[in-house]
Amino acid sequence: MPDPFVVAVGAAGSAALLLHRARPRLTTAFTTGCALAQTLAGVQLNPVLQAPCLMSLFLLAVRTDRRTARVATVGAVTALLAAVLTQDLGFPGGFVILGMVSWTLLPGAVGDAVRSNTEYLAAAEARAELAERTREEEALRRVGEERMRMARELHDVVAHHISLAATQAHTAVYLMRHHPERAPEVMENLCDSTDEALRELRATVGLLRQSDDTDSPRDPAPGLARLPDLLTSFERAGLDVDVTTEGDARPLSPGVDLTAYRIIQEALTNVTKHADTGDARVHLAYTRDWVTITVVDDGRPEARVPLPGRVSGYGLIGMRERAQSVGGRLQAGPRAEGGFAVSLGLPMHRTAQHPPHQEVPHP
Repeated sequence: MPDPFVVAVGAAGSAALLLHRARPRLTTAFTTGCALAQTLAGVQLNPVLQAPCLMSLFLLAVRTDRRTARVATVGAVTALLAAVLTQDLGFPGGFVILGMVSWTLLPGAVGDAVRSNTEYLAAAEARAELAERTREEEALRRVGEERMRMARELHDVVAHHISLAATQAHTAVYLMRHHPERAPEVMENLCDSTDEALRELRATVGLLRQSDDTDSPRDPAPGLARLPDLLTSFERAGLDVDVTTEGDARPLSPGVDLTAYRIIQEALTNVTKHADTGDARVHLAYTRDWVTITVVDDGRPEARVPLPGRVSGYGLIGMRERAQSVGGRLQAGPRAEGGFAVSLGLPMHRTAQHPPHQEVPHP
């Protein structure tokens, strides 16, 4: 007949496992005490009688940290070994001790492996979620950058052509009243300006179309190679532009080339809109790694820059953002001798680190 005391202690240890989730350390200590009581009662321990203690050690290793599991396991082995040594083990006693120590150590090791695997899977899942979230954020950032780029393109195209068209329209109205024989020429120039505006708008908006859309324009993005055509459009609006070049002109990367073209376009458009002058000068200086572009006029700045050295106004802010997007630097401000100057430094390649220092003169 089983010893009622041993049965009662085993039942109490098994029932205590129900509290392990809420009190893992206390439950482990209790079940270890139950196994110790059974040993001191003269019962030779085996995995069946020691099952509540072994299960408690396993759950403790799974639900707590490694240090806590090791301390509990070593404590249980030490206490049970001391109790077993008080018994008359007979032959072969060494195998009994070795078996007891082995099956007491095993749950902690298995539980630690299970916990480590669970933590690894959780970390892998967290990394996957972070990577997915990072990809989404990167996609949103790229969409925002593309929207900003498209907004700058549309601003430059519309502002340039509408400004020239408005100037030519006012000139046509004046000539129709005072010199009607000269009005047709200006009206033809106005038609050319509006046609060019429509072409550039179609080319810009066409970038939003699908790649398989055969109706999308395939014209290359404008660059300094189209600078003569740009200057011709300003000449039709009454602005004479003198261009000088220093150094050996070399081809720029597509992004830098487009930036240079758009900033010259915007700077000359500002001259047409704000400066009381019919002349402007564009100077291009090439070095090994950089191209410096200066657009100068002798007219009145018309409060384009409220404080010396500040770049303000949506057009000037857009020019600065364009320059910074390709690693360049832009300065703009009124000149001491009158007029306004825009100075731009752009890298030939994106690996260039420092633009040539060129201050814009201020009054």
